[in-house]
Amino acid sequence: MSQSRLQTLRTAQETHRVNIQKSLEHRLQVAKAKGDNQLIHQLEAEIQYFR
Repeated sequence: MSQSRLQTLRTAQETHRVNIQKSLEHRLQVAKAKGDNQLIHQLEAEIQYFR
């Protein structure tokens, strides 16, 4: 695979990871606002997995 294609793939993967993290952070804020402790713990675990 060419270097530019590999770089494009890496950039896409990083963008995807960042978008997942942003989504999880938003969902965590909503769960906290609702007081959903079970969901808070689940989302915190998922956030740690992606870090």
